[in-house]
Amino acid sequence: MSTPGARRRNTAPPREDVLAAAMEMIAERGLEKLTMAALGREVGMSSGHLLYYFHSKDELLLRTLEWSEGRLGVERGRLLTRPGPARDRLDAYVDLYVPDGHRDPHWTLWLEVWNRSQNAAGEARDRQAAIEGAWHRDLVALLAEGVSRGEFRPVDPDRFASRLRALLDGFAIHVAIGLRGTDRGRVLGHVREFLDESLAGGA
Repeated sequence: MSTPGARRRNTAPPREDVLAAAMEMIAERGLEKLTMAALGREVGMSSGHLLYYFHSKDELLLRTLEWSEGRLGVERGRLLTRPGPARDRLDAYVDLYVPDGHRDPHWTLWLEVWNRSQNAAGEARDRQAAIEGAWHRDLVALLAEGVSRGEFRPVDPDRFASRLRALLDGFAIHVAIGLRGTDRGRVLGHVREFLDESLAGGA
């Protein structure tokens, strides 16, 4: 016969459900409303139980970002491996990268995690670098394909990817914080114009 404590442990939601609930709270209520106590009420756990699993709010936020990035990675892989011109897939990459709008939950979380990373331990910073590395590697591979097929002029894929992602990050932050004059549609227009000017000249 199981003890009451064992029953409580067995009824704890799977960790992925907790991360999904955290992301949903950010989307619906904003990051400032995401506390251990509020999340615990949402998933039927005590804040102490959540701390047992995640140790700190910083770790909870990073785990949630990694979970969200995993879902984006699946979508990015689907977009980048579909048939068609490399430029069409590059536009799809940009569409996925740029926030949906002001207070986009993924970008809200991304900004908070990076802000907290100034004092983070090396292991946490390595995990954040891994997130960025996945986006970079996929972009480099796509640019290299476009160059090899003659769709893009012969740029250095790694250098161009670094510069393009810096441009995207700057615009994305403006969209995510709601800076006037930088709505998603206008940003996508600026980036596509930049790509037209920078990559034209292929076969």
